[in-house]
Amino acid sequence: MTDTATAVSTAVTTTPWVTAAMITPLLAPLAGAVVVGAAGWRRATGCASVAAAVATLVSGGILAAAVGSGHVFAAGRLLRADALTAVMTIVIGAVATLATWGSIAYLDTERARGHTTSAHARTYGILVNLFLATMALAVLANNLGVVWVAVEGTTVATAFLVGHRRTRASLEATWKYVIICSVGIALAFLGTVVLYFASVHAGAAAAGGGGLDFDTLAAAAPHLDPDVTRLAVALLLLGYGTKAGLAPFHTWLADAHSQAPAPVSALMSGVLLSVAFTTLLRVKVISDGALGPGFLRAGLLTLGLATLLVAALLLVGQRDYKRMLAYSSQEHMGLLAVAAAAGTDLAIAALLLHVLAHGLGKSVLFLSAGHLQLAHDSTAIADARGVLARGPLLGAVFGVGLVALLGLPPFALFSSEVGIARGAADAHLAGPLVAALIAMLVAFVALTRRGIDLLLGPAAPDGPALRLRPTVAAPLVVGVVACVALGLTAGPLEHLLTTAGGLLAPR
Repeated sequence: MTDTATAVSTAVTTTPWVTAAMITPLLAPLAGAVVVGAAGWRRATGCASVAAAVATLVSGGILAAAVGSGHVFAAGRLLRADALTAVMTIVIGAVATLATWGSIAYLDTERARGHTTSAHARTYGILVNLFLATMALAVLANNLGVVWVAVEGTTVATAFLVGHRRTRASLEATWKYVIICSVGIALAFLGTVVLYFASVHAGAAAAGGGGLDFDTLAAAAPHLDPDVTRLAVALLLLGYGTKAGLAPFHTWLADAHSQAPAPVSALMSGVLLSVAFTTLLRVKVISDGALGPGFLRAGLLTLGLATLLVAALLLVGQRDYKRMLAYSSQEHMGLLAVAAAAGTDLAIAALLLHVLAHGLGKSVLFLSAGHLQLAHDSTAIADARGVLARGPLLGAVFGVGLVALLGLPPFALFSSEVGIARGAADAHLAGPLVAALIAMLVAFVALTRRGIDLLLGPAAPDGPALRLRPTVAAPLVVGVVACVALGLTAGPLEHLLTTAGGLLAPR
């Protein structure tokens, strides 16, 4: 038992608009899946998927305005929204808008070149929408068991998307992804069962609400059996850490992200990893209340620093630009783990800003990488050198995205990384912070070197031109504008991020 607690949010009156904003991120993608399934994949049905993503983004904005520092329920307390939910719904909507928009031209090109069929394109459209719905459920659900089902749903949907091209490499990546993530999901399931056991024996379920509801668990945390809770939290950390790409169960990440279609890679890297990590933030509130901040902090620091080290070393020798972007995502997840371990208001707020900025930047880069892959039928850096000379617009977009990803000013990742560093210093984590900064410096140099080689290296004499039609370039340009705008000012998001940090940080 511990006196540590988090800031308690108060219930906010639920209005029809707020209820609609909580349900729309679930129903809009399902409607998009029905449209694609009934009419097949074409530009019009692709636009239905974009509309579903935009609806999710708008819903996130409504929730951000409505919840303040409190929370709202819907669907008989099955769904719960607070500041963290609003942030993650915005992230899902923003990245999904770019990815579904980019999918239209991507699939048109793949079909024209015989890389996919109309039937497979239809399956792609259905699965992407189901993927969005399951991610939305994972951040909106008020019950840890429902979250587990939703995260498992993302695994099922993305497994088929990773193997979209049905090549030997993509099928191998699919099996690797399924096997490793299934191990993680099994560990998370065991952790959920053990935590439910602790909850029932503490009388949480009898006191009202479900034994796995987040608000019920947070309130009952001081009364949970410490030994049982330690086991549950350790299993949940390993389970959802696997899905988030944390070491040592990270080996699926580069294969899956490199073999998946580029828009799917954007969704997996820009959103899915963060959705899994968000679950750990919810678990952290319970763990801190039951065990104090020290227990989960040690686990997060261990996995986070190991992930940063592994990612930095793998980036040094990387020769494949999609795998390079995947290992960069792993590096950023390691940094998020360090930020969560710090656990201060500033560190958590900076963590969430980092999630949004990384999602936007990585979407731009993976969508750009998709056009490079389609043009060269290869993801090797050596085969695609001279991008800036052969396609100034595509090269400029990739270059801006890379600068944003490297965390240089004026982009938001610079602000978030400074905030995380300050938060870690405030939490007296100077040693881990120095280790993290060294690993990040190695990754920075490796990414810069490979990026310069790809953009400015000598192009092959027979290298194809990289011209983009305005309709193809539009999502890339919008993504770059969003990255720049977020870097210049967080605007109304600043209060939302600060509120979320206050709700999740231990007191």
